[in-house]
Amino acid sequence: MGAEVVIEGLTKSFGKQTIWRDVTLTLPPGEVSAMLGPSGTGKSVFLKSMIGLLKPDRGRCVINGVDIVTCAEHKLYEIRKLFGVLFQDGALFGSMNLYDNVAFPLREHTKKSETEIRRIVLEKLDMTGLNGADKKLPGEISGGMRKRAGLARALVLDPEIILVDEPDSGLDPVRTTYISQLFLDVNAQIDATFLIVTHNINLARTVPDNLGMLFRKELVMFGPREVLLTSEEPVVKQFLNGKMQGPIGMSEEKDSAQMAAEQAMFDAGHHAGGVEDITGVPPQMQTTPGVPTRMGAVRRKDRVMEIMHRLPPAAQESIIESLSPEEQRHYGVRSHRGQPQQVGARPQGDGVPNQHHGQLPAEQVARIPGGQPPRTGTHRLPPNNGPGGR
Repeated sequence: MGAEVVIEGLTKSFGKQTIWRDVTLTLPPGEVSAMLGPSGTGKSVFLKSMIGLLKPDRGRCVINGVDIVTCAEHKLYEIRKLFGVLFQDGALFGSMNLYDNVAFPLREHTKKSETEIRRIVLEKLDMTGLNGADKKLPGEISGGMRKRAGLARALVLDPEIILVDEPDSGLDPVRTTYISQLFLDVNAQIDATFLIVTHNINLARTVPDNLGMLFRKELVMFGPREVLLTSEEPVVKQFLNGKMQGPIGMSEEKDSAQMAAEQAMFDAGHHAGGVEDITGVPPQMQTTPGVPTRMGAVRRKDRVMEIMHRLPPAAQESIIESLSPEEQRHYGVRSHRGQPQQVGARPQGDGVPNQHHGQLPAEQVARIPGGQPPRTGTHRLPPNNGPGGR
């Protein structure tokens, strides 16, 4: 199984410009997570900070017991071998063919023979649908093929953690769906921990097990997809629907005067743009037939059902309706229109305050309250003082 990544209080600035501060979350091992946010909110900076290419100002990023923020350089070098990274443009060497590009990490970091390297490279090229393209140069193939070649290279060291930066960059919607399918198939086969940075709404709704969102230099939310997709948090709801109506503006955030002016415009009938409002929990993409069951998705659903009683009734109803009849029987739940009900509800005394059973306080709507043990992979939020955090 992939490694768990525990991030606590991570803060990054460039000079006097704070990029984000006090980011705290746990990437559940073996699951696919995605980090969302408007352009310019530091999503790519977050990825680079996770692997030590950029050094955070403070905080911790712990992988297999090692804090990469404070560890020695030689220790960081070893921890980086756990990572595979797919950059926005593939970051392939233009003068090397695909075979040599994919073989590069093996030649650089291992003492494997060329026979063993060839076996591994061809296996990864086949896994990413590039069988027979090993002699082609990056300039001779399409953008989608370059992405897949970059993914093949990221996989050759059998990483426990795979970081993906804007996988839809330069791709049309159809190719983006194909590369998304590939991520899920790879996750099913090697059970690695994925973190995908994106602002693609369709990918965010249908691919990851967990979602997080950066806005106003804060982590607004992070948790299972069911929680964020049913959230009434204004900034999350606006982003996932791609509308102008909400706190996100052209220059990241709006002031109250602009919010009021736009609201008057929408009330008068002006369309707010974006995609059609989608209620409930959209179906998640499944692995290709013949690929093993994706255990990360199973673990996520188990975790969601454990914290279901803490969510608002409307969110509970949407989550239950998203389950198949077999899953509803397995978890002992059933849907009642307007009044979600759990069969065999959890007993009191599980360490959760009474007010968390049923309707949450307004300031915690659709958030997972703190106090979950780190093994669950749920987040721990800093105090919230508005739709974007501080």
